[in-house]
Amino acid sequence: MAFADRLDLGLTLTIGGTAHAIPSSDVLAFELDLHGWGHEGRVEFRVLDETAHGGQKQDKLLADFLKPDLVEVALELKAVHSDTATKPTFTSLKVKGLGLDKALTEEGVAQVKGAGITYRHYTVRFVDPARLLWSQHHPCVLYTQKTLQDVLDAHKGDKISLANDWAAQLDATLPLIFLGLTPEAGASFYDFVVWFVHTRDGVLAYDYTAQGYQLRATKDATGTPLTLSAADVDRVAVVFPEVARHDVAILNAAAESPKNQAITNAQAVTGIRQDVLLRTDIADDVQARVTLETARLKVRGLEVELDWNRFPPVAFAPGALVKLPDTAGWKAAGVPSTETFRVRRMSLRAEPLPVDGDDAGPDGEGEEGARRPKPESRYLVSFTTRLEKKDEKHVDLPPFTAPVYPRFVEGLIVSEVGEQKDETWQAYTDEATSLDSYKVKLPLFANQIIQVPFNANLQPGHFYFPAYKGARVLVALDFLRAWLKRHLDWRAGARLPSDGQGVHLLVGKTTTSGTSMRHFYEDNKPLWRLMRTNESDTEKIELKEGNLLILVKEESA
Repeated sequence: MAFADRLDLGLTLTIGGTAHAIPSSDVLAFELDLHGWGHEGRVEFRVLDETAHGGQKQDKLLADFLKPDLVEVALELKAVHSDTATKPTFTSLKVKGLGLDKALTEEGVAQVKGAGITYRHYTVRFVDPARLLWSQHHPCVLYTQKTLQDVLDAHKGDKISLANDWAAQLDATLPLIFLGLTPEAGASFYDFVVWFVHTRDGVLAYDYTAQGYQLRATKDATGTPLTLSAADVDRVAVVFPEVARHDVAILNAAAESPKNQAITNAQAVTGIRQDVLLRTDIADDVQARVTLETARLKVRGLEVELDWNRFPPVAFAPGALVKLPDTAGWKAAGVPSTETFRVRRMSLRAEPLPVDGDDAGPDGEGEEGARRPKPESRYLVSFTTRLEKKDEKHVDLPPFTAPVYPRFVEGLIVSEVGEQKDETWQAYTDEATSLDSYKVKLPLFANQIIQVPFNANLQPGHFYFPAYKGARVLVALDFLRAWLKRHLDWRAGARLPSDGQGVHLLVGKTTTSGTSMRHFYEDNKPLWRLMRTNESDTEKIELKEGNLLILVKEESA
């Protein structure tokens, strides 16, 4: 429902470091959609320019507006009530964002007396800073022995403020963190952050007082609730969101420790469930996922939607705690009068009401002037607010695209056994899990070393051929883990000439300290050779057409 109201507006556009204050009387219209995680808005205003006709008033915004520089928008609005008996201290709703796109039109107005004047009609759409900047940010970066807080700090830039309260997820030092967020993969850094919060059962909160973000373990429940005035609200409705009707099952596909653990939901319909498939040998990882999915299985409670008949004198924003009026007509079914609510979302639209007189000119006269709001002019406003219970566990998040994993990069196997020239292999045992792993150096990412599982990979288990030092391999990188995908090159000395159509098994530390078994064709006849070499000492067995050779030989220095 729309209502007529007066608003005290403040609008400032900062472009290229230059601030342009727009008088309240020049603001034509605005829209705001405010969420607990961020906001979006649109503002329209006019600027008078008389310089082309010898006048004194100049549009100082135009030159900067035409530039591609970043636009910072600061909008402040406050109620203007003269009939409030309690004479409250009026407070403002403040929203700051970055320009998403902008438009400009010019309107020439002919005056009854004197030369014509020009009005420029400006429109700017804006969103919260992370939504604009991080949506264009697609880093592909590897971190080792870093925290997720370190990663966020490295990518927040100077336009985004973070004040996090989620130590369990953000402060732990992790062996590997990989952001494979290249544009062709679809997900941006903004998508990644929202996806991370969603999959870890966290909270992404936008603080409208500090104009910054928080990643939190739970919703903020501090502060003194504001009691809403019955006189300011036109209608109250109770809304019942969709209820989860499924159970959950955690499935661990590890052959030596399979698990199928059910998580029940009292509101589930029999036979409807969501299965979560894991494959891990670490029991703690399975239990951690059970704990996470149990916490994520939330049954949402009722919400309250308010339609307002004027802007409240004490402004608030999403995240604020409020109480409904304890008066007749407000005791909606199922809503206790003592209940404390949290503001989840706000939607505000405002257009100017025409002044009296359809023929008023540009200074109060004529059709064009009728469309211009004047100081303390009345707007046609539509204002709705959605409230949730203070203890509501459901977390509202913006839409996101999940990152695509794994991504593939090349690496070199690391082994610290033997001399530098020796092509040795090495398994590193984790003290906490007793699991073995390779170490792999990734040249693309400043030669950082990661660990991948030490397993048979693509070979059957009865072949034991660990990857050797310096071997060029393809590594699959997930968000917090990696594994060896395949080998990419032949070992030095292993490749045979194509005209012999041979195959070759080469083992040992080097080409001069090892064993070679090869089968190839010589004069179109098969030949098999087994040779052991240790510097100048050689033992060889060779089978070819009509011959068996067994040779033990030591070359002289």
